[in-house]
Amino acid sequence: MNRNLRKRLLGLLSAFTFCALITSAANGQFPVFPDELRLFQGQGKQLRLSLPVQAKVSVDRPDVVMVNGQATPTMTVSLGEPLNLSPVSSGEAKLRMKLFGQIPLKTVKVNVIPDLKVIPGGQTIGVKVKSAGILVVGHHQVTNEGQKVSPGESAGIQIGDLITHMNGIELKDVKDVSDIAARAGQGKKPLKLTYKRGGQTFTTSLSPAFDKSDGAWRLGLYIRDSAAGVGTLTFYAPDQGVYGALGHVITDMNTQTPIVVGSGQILQSSVTSISKSESGEPGEKRAHFIKEGKTLGNIERNTPFGIFGKMEQNPEHSVYNEGIPVAFAEEVKEGPAEILTVVEGQRVERFKIEIVHVSRQNAPETKGLVIRITDPRLVEKTGGIVQGMSGSPIIQNGKLIGAVTHVFVNDPRSGYGCFIEWMLQDAGILKGNSNQLSQNLKAS
Repeated sequence: MNRNLRKRLLGLLSAFTFCALITSAANGQFPVFPDELRLFQGQGKQLRLSLPVQAKVSVDRPDVVMVNGQATPTMTVSLGEPLNLSPVSSGEAKLRMKLFGQIPLKTVKVNVIPDLKVIPGGQTIGVKVKSAGILVVGHHQVTNEGQKVSPGESAGIQIGDLITHMNGIELKDVKDVSDIAARAGQGKKPLKLTYKRGGQTFTTSLSPAFDKSDGAWRLGLYIRDSAAGVGTLTFYAPDQGVYGALGHVITDMNTQTPIVVGSGQILQSSVTSISKSESGEPGEKRAHFIKEGKTLGNIERNTPFGIFGKMEQNPEHSVYNEGIPVAFAEEVKEGPAEILTVVEGQRVERFKIEIVHVSRQNAPETKGLVIRITDPRLVEKTGGIVQGMSGSPIIQNGKLIGAVTHVFVNDPRSGYGCFIEWMLQDAGILKGNSNQLSQNLKAS
């Protein structure tokens, strides 16, 4: 066969293949082939192109990923059959595909990540957290020499500021403030305050005012150093000894600013009753901390995706006693799934839901999923999603994929969820790329 004839035949085959690709795509049969693929070690993946042609597939690192069970760098495959990718070891490999051995079709970067399994939670937990300083939640006026003043407001302190030091003394408890203020007032010396606002640190001087009504020196500030509530445990990672819960940040109820954690703990809790959700009025779980119940873990971080810390063992009442696989964001599909949560006492139960929308996220964002409660038992008991249910793990096809985060106020059967991938990153278990991590830190 002469060279010109060979080129013509190759051109005809290319045109035929191109038409086949367009036709398949128009019929919705040709999947969007990714530029990058992430796989957990030990979890295989099938790629389906459904094209009646052969292609040459080459892998630069067959020690990282094998194609169709073969540890060879190059092979010829039929694209009418699925390509089976088998991760061998953690690392990065490039998979190149050429039609008829000559026409470049696609290059895919395959990222193999060490195997990861976590135990889904669902338990109702009590949360106690102390801020890393004293949070300003309001101003108040002090009557001093016939005038009403707020020393704190005059010093430029704003609601939402976090006071970390007074006269160089680190503030760990709100009870310390009155003694320091009294010493400064009696000595007629202004206090030097160090405070944080918007991620930046500032200093100012504040002169306490004497309140004759109760004989005390006042700052003219309403302050708080702790918060408490209930939520739901999302996962426990036994190999790392860490947990994640809530699926959203804890904010101060007055200022709506995120609480910077100084210390904290999660505790055993039991649901006593439920106020059902109705359109326009979200319900809530009513629960109490179990008297003499043990501390389950500490709280080290409070991020847009929940609270995270150390935990020594899997808590009681788990549906799962061993870890299950987790899913990357791109694996999550619209369709049926289930959540784990408590509606009475401490018993964790499974309830059916529908994932009605999946957002395609390349970086951490809180609203990744729209879910709808479809389980009639849960709807009857709660009316849908209620406060205290945030953090309930979402499971699809045997994998932990996310957590419940918020309810739609006007449609309490529906709400948002976040991808488990972002929670695992904030827990320090799963590494994100530098772009993802930088965006997540900005969100914090």
